[in-house]
Amino acid sequence: MTPDNNNYQLLERELAVDDPWRLDSNSFEQERHVQMLRISRCNGDVAHALEVGCAAGAFTEMLAPHCQQLTVVDVMPQAIERARQRTKRWSHIRWRTCDIKQFSTAERFDLIVVAEVLYYLKDVAEMHAAIRNLAGMLAPNGALVFGSARDATCRRWGHAAGAETVIALFKESLIEVERLHCYTESVNEDCLLVLFRKPTNSSEQPNLGH
Repeated sequence: MTPDNNNYQLLERELAVDDPWRLDSNSFEQERHVQMLRISRCNGDVAHALEVGCAAGAFTEMLAPHCQQLTVVDVMPQAIERARQRTKRWSHIRWRTCDIKQFSTAERFDLIVVAEVLYYLKDVAEMHAAIRNLAGMLAPNGALVFGSARDATCRRWGHAAGAETVIALFKESLIEVERLHCYTESVNEDCLLVLFRKPTNSSEQPNLGH
């Protein structure tokens, strides 16, 4: 479940420049990360966390001090290397270069963060498979933080789907707890952040009839 060839080449080009996606220099991106960290810490500091897609490590650097153990997975070796260099002062981060379908572990995570990643997959079927994989790695009562540009924005960028479509897929197995709309007047700065929780028992399972 790697990005298709066009998206892979796009990521390579973007990662070749300083501050890809302006995560360090753009006030919208900075505020988005602040809100992502806030909802990631909804239950305080985290024992075992997983970050899917690390870009150049901007959010990894924010999240790491609040985790006992942090696993970072990214399909792009350039992203892993840049994030590793940025966070080298911490020894509790584990790094894996692979796509999310191939990533497998017996560990169950108390927190999973997957932001601005899933729309790089080639179609909704691949997104659905990735979501099932992520939900399976989440511990009971664990939190999953999802962030994405919205459907209309992603389709304008040439991707199959964005936030609204993926949120509906997550709600097949997880419970939505909080949703935040982040936007500015720019047409490219319009995203949704959602906090999900994994049910602890069958009585809490999402009602798929609604």
